[in-house]
Amino acid sequence: MHMAKTSLLFIACIVSLLSHTACQAKVLSFNWEVGYVYGSPDCEEKLVMAINGQFPGPTIRAKVGDTIDLELKNTLETEGVVIHWHGIIQRGTPWADGTAAISQCAINPEETFNYRFEVDKAGTYFYHGHYGMQRAAGLYGSLIVDVADGEEEPFHYDDEFNLLLSDWYHKSIYEQTVGLNSRPMKWIGEPQSLLINGRGQYNCSLAAHLIQGSSTCKFTSKACEPVVLRVLPNKTYRLRIASTTSLASLNLAIGNHKMTVVEADGNYVKPFSVDDMDIYSGESYSVLITTDQNPSSNYWLSVGVRGREPNTPPALAIINYRPNSPSKLPDSSPPVTPVWNDYAHSKSFTYKILAKEGTPRPPPHANKTIALLNTQNKLDGYTKWAINNVSLALPTTPYLGSMAYHVNGAYDPQPPPENFPLDYDVMKPAKNPNTRQSTNAYVFQFKSTVDVILQNANALKENVSEIHPWHLHGHDFWVLGYGEGRFQEKDASKFNLKNPPLRNTVVIFPHGWTALRFVADNPGVWAFHCHIEPHLHMGMGVIFAEGVDNVNVSQIPKKAIACGMLINNHLP
Repeated sequence: MHMAKTSLLFIACIVSLLSHTACQAKVLSFNWEVGYVYGSPDCEEKLVMAINGQFPGPTIRAKVGDTIDLELKNTLETEGVVIHWHGIIQRGTPWADGTAAISQCAINPEETFNYRFEVDKAGTYFYHGHYGMQRAAGLYGSLIVDVADGEEEPFHYDDEFNLLLSDWYHKSIYEQTVGLNSRPMKWIGEPQSLLINGRGQYNCSLAAHLIQGSSTCKFTSKACEPVVLRVLPNKTYRLRIASTTSLASLNLAIGNHKMTVVEADGNYVKPFSVDDMDIYSGESYSVLITTDQNPSSNYWLSVGVRGREPNTPPALAIINYRPNSPSKLPDSSPPVTPVWNDYAHSKSFTYKILAKEGTPRPPPHANKTIALLNTQNKLDGYTKWAINNVSLALPTTPYLGSMAYHVNGAYDPQPPPENFPLDYDVMKPAKNPNTRQSTNAYVFQFKSTVDVILQNANALKENVSEIHPWHLHGHDFWVLGYGEGRFQEKDASKFNLKNPPLRNTVVIFPHGWTALRFVADNPGVWAFHCHIEPHLHMGMGVIFAEGVDNVNVSQIPKKAIACGMLINNHLP
């Protein structure tokens, strides 16, 4: 038996010599502990959720084909925890997706859980908490997947930097969630600061500080000193940029430097050049910059708020042309963020994102189409978000376990609505603002092709419609098109089937629609939701299930699903 396995491995290695992957793939092992520490991300000391005492969490760097083997211990005193590996498909390991009540039970205090999964596609990714609002407490970090040995990226660069963008609140996530769950709702408000790699400055104009020596800026620790990117003249650098913000949509620009966009959500795109770029929560990009400006100067990198009237100052970093001192002042002011509601500017950028030649094209037709209407509603006086008038509630038993073991009563078996009324006016507040909660799920035929029309609508207030970035777990999808107002059947004739970008996160613009297509070929149960933390907390999400009977229940770790109705029953 041992000889047979060895022979099979040898044959597999010979077959894979051209790709250099199967025989060189490694198992990368980690031991992490999640707990609270005191930190000063924006120079104000607060509690921060950290991994091994580190905020943001450690960066994982792997190569295509590698296996991540990570033991996570929960050292939080009073709450569970999970970690979602954002953008990783989890083919064959749906229990490792890291979604509490969906793919696994929350890990209880002082307990451990082993995440083991393969990273099968190069790209810029990240990870974050997916239980309650723990992402807003600082539970996140970067996950970078390089091409396999012997492979090359389709673009050249001399070196790279990683920029993880986030927003930061001085209110704890417990105060935030109690406010969201209050009647009337107490909204979380705008963040106090924006962070670059976990660093920002509260109540301080960094530019003014560096220009005038303003005493209002006191870097109380190195943890809040501005990020400095040290570069050499006349080189090309790759900037990997990801947003794990709780609320804020962002715009990034670099003084005097154009950016060439080459990657979005782990997929190569047709390169295009921009002066600035919008980045919504859950998205990741790679851009190339060339350091071809005056080498005796340094330059600002600026990140500001888009899509909401900002009450948060921009975050700033310094592009430091060596051998200049990092404290040498840029000659010009930081780039100005476009006006928050200049949606034409946002759409201009978004519509330029197209697949690089050679990217797989979508199937020409869908087997099924569902339309998901995003609305703000009331439930017994509480403010909620709903999809087709259903506000998502999560069950005590993870869907993956209850569906794999066919447990009755663990979730609402009634299929959720696949459309919304023909007479619904997306430009006005709903005539009947009331909604209902449910734990039901969309169940798709395995390997079917599904079109999803994400339809934005007016909120409870007149003339208010917000940006919503939607993230799909377990899949990439093709973005077929965007439009204004209510989606009409005739709009399907304009879908881009030639070079639509593959993404895992996509934006719906105010009072508009976005169409996407995916193949339901990854057995498991997957979250699809707005990536704005308070919106998901208030019910803006749905559950997609496909091919669950194809999941080998003997491979599901018992720790993943032994809670709720499965704590003592059904499990062998």
